[in-house]
Amino acid sequence: MAGHLGRPWAQSVRSLARWRPSRRPERPSTGRRLRSVRSSVRTLAGQVFILQVAIVLGLVVAGVVALVLQSERDSTNEARNLSVAVAHSFANAPGMAQALESPDPTAVLQPQAEAARKATGVDFIVVLNTDSIRYTHPLPDRIGKKFVGNVEPALRGEVVTESIVGTIGPLVQAQVPIRGPDNKVIGVVSSGITIEHVSGAADDQWPLVIGAGAGALALATGGAALVSRRLRHQTRGLGPAEITRMYEHHDAVLHAVREGVVIVDGEGRLVLANDEARRLLDLPEDAEGRLVTELGLDPRTAELLASGRVATDEVHVAGNRLLAVNHEPTDRDGGPPGSVATLRDTTDLSVLTGRVDLARGRLRLVYDAGMKIGTTLDVVRTAEELAEFAVPRFADFVTVDLADPVLSGDEPTGNGADMRRTAVRGIRDDHPLYPLGKLIHFVRSTPQAVAFSTGRAVVEADMAAFSGWQEQDPPRARRIVEYGIHSMIAVPLRARGVVLGMATFWRAEKPEAFEEDDVSLAEELVNRAAVSIDNARRYTREHTMAVTLQRSLLPRVLPEQGALDVAFRYLPVQPGVGGVGGDWFDVIPLPGARVALVVGDVVGHGLHAAATMGRLRTAVHNFSSLDLPPDELLWHLDELVARIDQDEAADGRVASITGATCLYAVYDPVTRRCTMARAGHLQPALVLPDATVEFVDVPSGPPLGLGGLPFETAELRPPEGSSLVLYTDGLIEDRDRDRDIDEGLALLRRTLAHPGRTPEQTCGALLDALLPENPIDDIALIVARTLVLKADRVAGWDVASDPAEVARMRGEVARRLAEWGLDEMVFTTELVISELITNAIRYATGPIRVRLIRDRNNLICEVADGSSTSPHLRRAAITDEGGRGLFLVAQFAERWGTRYTSEGKVIWTEQPLP
Repeated sequence: MAGHLGRPWAQSVRSLARWRPSRRPERPSTGRRLRSVRSSVRTLAGQVFILQVAIVLGLVVAGVVALVLQSERDSTNEARNLSVAVAHSFANAPGMAQALESPDPTAVLQPQAEAARKATGVDFIVVLNTDSIRYTHPLPDRIGKKFVGNVEPALRGEVVTESIVGTIGPLVQAQVPIRGPDNKVIGVVSSGITIEHVSGAADDQWPLVIGAGAGALALATGGAALVSRRLRHQTRGLGPAEITRMYEHHDAVLHAVREGVVIVDGEGRLVLANDEARRLLDLPEDAEGRLVTELGLDPRTAELLASGRVATDEVHVAGNRLLAVNHEPTDRDGGPPGSVATLRDTTDLSVLTGRVDLARGRLRLVYDAGMKIGTTLDVVRTAEELAEFAVPRFADFVTVDLADPVLSGDEPTGNGADMRRTAVRGIRDDHPLYPLGKLIHFVRSTPQAVAFSTGRAVVEADMAAFSGWQEQDPPRARRIVEYGIHSMIAVPLRARGVVLGMATFWRAEKPEAFEEDDVSLAEELVNRAAVSIDNARRYTREHTMAVTLQRSLLPRVLPEQGALDVAFRYLPVQPGVGGVGGDWFDVIPLPGARVALVVGDVVGHGLHAAATMGRLRTAVHNFSSLDLPPDELLWHLDELVARIDQDEAADGRVASITGATCLYAVYDPVTRRCTMARAGHLQPALVLPDATVEFVDVPSGPPLGLGGLPFETAELRPPEGSSLVLYTDGLIEDRDRDRDIDEGLALLRRTLAHPGRTPEQTCGALLDALLPENPIDDIALIVARTLVLKADRVAGWDVASDPAEVARMRGEVARRLAEWGLDEMVFTTELVISELITNAIRYATGPIRVRLIRDRNNLICEVADGSSTSPHLRRAAITDEGGRGLFLVAQFAERWGTRYTSEGKVIWTEQPLP
């Protein structure tokens, strides 16, 4: 690209941008002063000097005139005020009414009027009767004559002032009414003063005014001289005509050249732009004086013009043009701050410009697609994102059809002819294309079927030609063409060599038909979406497997029991947000009508977390069958987790799962005793019948798998109707809203503090209040209301260590069963009780106690003793005389077992009620 600021005319432009005079004017000699003065008048500086002096002189004269007018106005106002005051005071003087009614008012009033006139400084005070006849006057010969003036308003009771020209000159006089005792006007007082008498004080100020005006004129003249001298230095003594010609010359040069010229000042504002620059940059009419960054220029061009950096033949884009820009600062040689740039339209590169714009637009489109397609691990949402992105950037309508197995996470099967419409997007909603959700069978002649079989995109540039695509649905095909859709591209969604579906781009309002050049862009968009859809498909499959495994490991229905009224909620995390978590819960019936509640959380997500959760839940069931106290059960669970960690760490396949938490609670409806222990889990909440909420202070042990510290048990006896609330941290934490655990616990307390709610209603209220908008973790929740087994459903006896007690206990048990209406269970129960008491008397130590519990579905028999030795069931030989007792017990009872206590053990049996 040729040409830059080194050209002669460009140098002239730069000189104009930073032009300032450098010559100092020569001091004129004595012989040439007169001629210099005459010539200076013709210069711009001389004309400015004369104009400034004339303006200042005019301002001084205007000021003096204004002062004179103001003085006259003030004198008139002063005369009016003084005359009114004097007339009013004299009219209201004491004895005025008596004087007017006296035989000779003049004799009484004349001396007083003269005295008042001299005292106040007015020119006259005249008292009149109602016929305007004077009673007083400074000139005695005027007394008795009619008053000259308008007294009618005063006779009506008004105060009147007027300016007149009298025998003594211009004056202001006032007429004030005189009122009698009955408030009736009986006369008038007129007082007046001449303007000359009042304005005498102002005349004394004229020397000061004239002096100030002369001083201002001198000062302004000196300032004008200094300004003119500076201006003469700047203009080099040129006159207006010479300066006009010079600027006309530069203006003609600037606007005649075929290169744009732009001058910018130091603040980044446009100072000058010639016609060519305005055309090339498409500048607005009011561009000059505005910041170059506000003119709508290409950001790169605006940055260059505002920066002041040097540029030579730098290529910039302006609309559909490529400009060669040369740019230099103007302050290199002492010029003003700013820069000057020249612009040249490289018309020979116009074709390249179009290609560059097209390539840039497509690259930008592909880049944006990578940012906006595949933002979630959801198959349907990814298909919708592809359709939403391409409309209207690339097509007027976009449809995405996927094979049914892909939607459920599997790989497509068959020939791909059957696909379900998964996403539809268009510039209008009244299109005739297949609707969302329809299962479509593509015939062989359609571009979709051809693209699926070949794995390559197919272009249908002229749909109105009906080259075979219409065989899919002829009536619908006619409606599509009549609607205005004229071309389409069908692109297969391929990932890892497998076609997952088909994306079809349609054009209607865009007049340009799809061409082969559009295929690469369409394929690029679809390929990006296909990878995301395949990732989402595989994630969906894994998530479905994990959810299936998780649900198979969790209780589907709660077991029947009569100790607690239980409601629960379990919400796995949604697909695309996070993998399946390891939260779990359980309700486990225990011997003696007791119930165990369990809530736990395995750190992490995915199949591994779900499988680990299942192992822990199974272990809890096994340990609870041993009827272990909560602290011992957690200790065994901690040992199990530690072994799992060691095995998996040695295997090297997965990371350690240390961090699993658990809360285990056991409730006895007979004694209302609830014991619980926790391993790193959140404290449970207890809601009393009066809706008082408190968090149970259960000593916190370490998370499962850490080991080294013992677990402790807390015990409480909640009143009947209290509710135990067990939960995982997914319920109370909300990272989207920056809600931490403390805030979640406070909200949990407020939500629970409502009396009268059932456990089901409490679960619903908790989820409504605390469920995060976008949960990122599983949520497990149990609300258990305590029930109490009535005293008439429990019977207990103390038994002495005497074999004779066995017969007595059989009789007591038989009577109690008869009271309960269970006569048909007497025989088997007597047999069970006899064997258990006999074993306790024979083999155990300490006190023996028998208890019968009639539960909802079972009859429970318990025999407690002070021994920790557990009996074992064995098959006796034919020759043995004993050893068949527990065998018979096991045959007659549905279940039996041993429970250890701090005092010894309890052997229990359960028999189903008839």
